[in-house]
Amino acid sequence: TESKYRRHGGNLTTRSTELESAVTGSSLTAVLLASTTVKKSIALSSESRKELAKQAKVTKEERRAQIDGRHKYLISRLADGMDLSEQQVEEAIISDDKFHLIEQFFSPRGLKKLLFFYQDVLPQKLNASLRSDGSTNSLPQKKLFITTGSTEDFTGTCAFFLRTSDEVITASNVSQEVNFGMFDCPNGNILQGLEFFLSQIMIPALKSQQNWGAVKEGLKNSQIQDFLYSVDKFVHTLSSSRQNIEDKIQLSKVDIDIYVSNLQNPSDYITAGEKFPHQSKHNG
Repeated sequence: TESKYRRHGGNLTTRSTELESAVTGSSLTAVLLASTTVKKSIALSSESRKELAKQAKVTKEERRAQIDGRHKYLISRLADGMDLSEQQVEEAIISDDKFHLIEQFFSPRGLKKLLFFYQDVLPQKLNASLRSDGSTNSLPQKKLFITTGSTEDFTGTCAFFLRTSDEVITASNVSQEVNFGMFDCPNGNILQGLEFFLSQIMIPALKSQQNWGAVKEGLKNSQIQDFLYSVDKFVHTLSSSRQNIEDKIQLSKVDIDIYVSNLQNPSDYITAGEKFPHQSKHNG
């Protein structure tokens, strides 16, 4: 009997060893398969990035070939306003996903406005350049980009082009049919930037305007005077709104639990109602 148990025990040891080897072998196989999959994924990702970069380069060159006198007019205005070179502006425009908005702006009865933001933006993680230590550059960088004005926060400088008619924009009429302007958003305060733009740039320009088209009387015309009065009134309202926002009252948070936890009956509620406003005012 003893020999049977010993022999059986030997079998158990052997089986345990075999099972351990099998488990270890399976784990090793799984690790190797996972490693191979990761390598393939990295290789595929690298190939995908190369293909995307190749396509982006082709797209940029196609857009560069479309640049004509109309685009060059926009580029020159932006370069002057943003203190950038025309080459920098052109590169930013042809690299922009919203490049098609420019053509829509030039088309007959096209977009009434074309907006550009120039401000600090965080680089996209996928496009962030690797440093020598392998880390990514996540610091904000100045970027010029086309925008609709509704998808990105405005924190820097806005440059805008406005159409004066529904006529098709050509290289010969772009300087007459398109107006250009800029205003800043200092410290994220868009109202302050708009107020400064209107009061210090637009209104003085309008009041010094000599040619009012079909209105021969110019500034002496009652309708022109009413218009300028309305603009002045709007700027005054804008200024008041901005000051009210900046001077807003900050109410302190009151922990109401300390007052409510001890209320047991209606008389406690009455007493608390008499004390709470005084305490709240004192805390504020």
